Parts: sequence; structure tokens; C-alpha cells
Amino acid sequence: MTDQIGYSQKVMEHFMNPHNVGVIENPDGYGKVGNPVCGDLMEIFIRVRENVIEDIRFRTFGCGSAIATSSMVTDLAKGKTLEEALQITRDDVATELEGLPPRKMHCSNLAADALHAAIRDYLEKEKKA
Repeated sequence: MTDQIGYSQKVMEHFMNPHNVGVIENPDGYGKVGNPVCGDLMEIFIRVRENVIEDIRFRTFGCGSAIATSSMVTDLAKGKTLEEALQITRDDVATELEGLPPRKMHCSNLAADALHAAIRDYLEKEKKA
């Protein structure tokens, strides 16, 4: 069910009460992506133990959809292996949120991109260790 501006109840829940907000000091992986067109900026921090995302936090500056997708992507990735988390797509994020208005679909791109960037950062650091 969507409200009059096209947001599902689930989007509104994640916007009003986002999960996993914050920063992980000295994260194992860090991803930062932005969209110069709309001004949204997302940062994702991950803590990895034995190839599993043990903890994940985000900091997002942007619209309600950007906050909701950041919250949802962290929920989807927490407890997953790095390989499983790399498979999370923009469509997965939007589907779990029960849809986004078409003009806000780019937000789910940013959320998935920030997650993937954090994982790539972790993998790069591991190669150098």
C-alpha cells in the first residue's frame, strides 16, 4: 500500500525509524557514493568477521528515499557473507521496500553501490595485508 506521494508503508517506516544508523570507527570496509544531480550522499561502514558482515552502519545525507534505501540495504547485508552481499541489487532493495516511485529508483542504486564499494574497499585492504 502506498501513500498519496507514492511511498510504501515500508519506505515510510525505514525513513522515520532507520536501522543501523551511525559510524563504525576504524571500519574493515568503507564505501561512499553520491549523486551530483540530486545531492544525495551515502556512506556505508562494515565490520567483517570470517567473511561475514558482522556489523554494518550508514550515514546518509539526502531525501527520505535515500535514507530508507540505506536502512534497507544494511538490513539485507547484515549477517551475509561478502559474496552474498555483493549479489544484492538495486531491485532487491526496491522490492524489499515494496517499491519506490520511479523518480526515486536512483536511490536504490546508490544504496547498493555504497554497499558494494564498502565490500570492495575491504577486499582491497585484505589483499595488501
